[in-house]
Amino acid sequence: AICEIGDYLLESGVRLPDVQVSYVTYGKLNTDGSNAILVCHGYTAGPSMLAHGGTTGEGSWAPLIGLGKPLDTERYFIVCANMLGSSYGTTGPASLNANTGRRYGIDFPDITMADIVGVQKRLLDRLGVKSLQSVLGPSLGGFQAQQWALDYADMVQTIGVIVSGPALPATEHTSMDALWSRLSSASEWNGGHYENTQALIPMMTALRLETLKTYGMDAVLRAANHGPDMRERIMIDMSERWASSFDACSLVVLLKAARRFDIHNRLKEIQADVLFVSSDSDVLFPPDSDISGAYKSLRGRRRAAEVFSMNTSFGHQASGPAHALWSGALRRLLED
Repeated sequence: AICEIGDYLLESGVRLPDVQVSYVTYGKLNTDGSNAILVCHGYTAGPSMLAHGGTTGEGSWAPLIGLGKPLDTERYFIVCANMLGSSYGTTGPASLNANTGRRYGIDFPDITMADIVGVQKRLLDRLGVKSLQSVLGPSLGGFQAQQWALDYADMVQTIGVIVSGPALPATEHTSMDALWSRLSSASEWNGGHYENTQALIPMMTALRLETLKTYGMDAVLRAANHGPDMRERIMIDMSERWASSFDACSLVVLLKAARRFDIHNRLKEIQADVLFVSSDSDVLFPPDSDISGAYKSLRGRRRAAEVFSMNTSFGHQASGPAHALWSGALRRLLED
């Protein structure tokens, strides 16, 4: 579904006109608007992360939702909204700029995690949600959950910070210079001022394929008993499908927002109960005893944070394929 939320004033002071938000819902909101859960997606995923039938970001959390599952659709009203600046229906670089009549492209204004969360809040207001049983998500979804706990503390009961952390680690995988260099390798990129998005698909496909391999998808497919050739074919197919639907400028906009996010000094302000889950093979958010200790020391409204690391070869991809390792903790978070 699409929700029109009107103009939105960004933290930068720029007014973004006629913002729309793409979202999906599961279950039914109760009469007092108190049984909602917001599931937030990661950097390159979208609102279909709970949909059955997908394999990467799309559908990765499907095993967690349904009757009798931790995200019980008989008990909770579950919302998954596409991030501001992303590529799946929410206002972003691929949207038309009302002032020019052309797509924003690289001229889309800079946004922050607070802007992303503020737009989600406006959506939830429109849907009648009064309080949130939980906000949770993997990677940048974990960033959003923490931003929610800081910005709307009275509304959020619990958060799930999954294969994520209080900031984006500085690595070759999170370098803006490296991303810009890679995008610039396509002559059609033109400094982000491109018109023919189809011309960028080969470069975007190659970039996605490298990302899947770096973040554990080969191990996920190996665990499903696929041979080397089949794994390669599946990942190429995943990459081509993603590259045909994800706008290259969204990579820039969302990476900038992620790199600005750093709440190391604000963790103790979080009042919500916290579930923090890492993956011991994650190269993006590797287990860190100091960070784990910082989360463990938090005490929410009811109890101390639950913190643990999944023992898995699935790397940064682990939150969906290795759901059995942490779904019990998610159930405890929601039901206690």
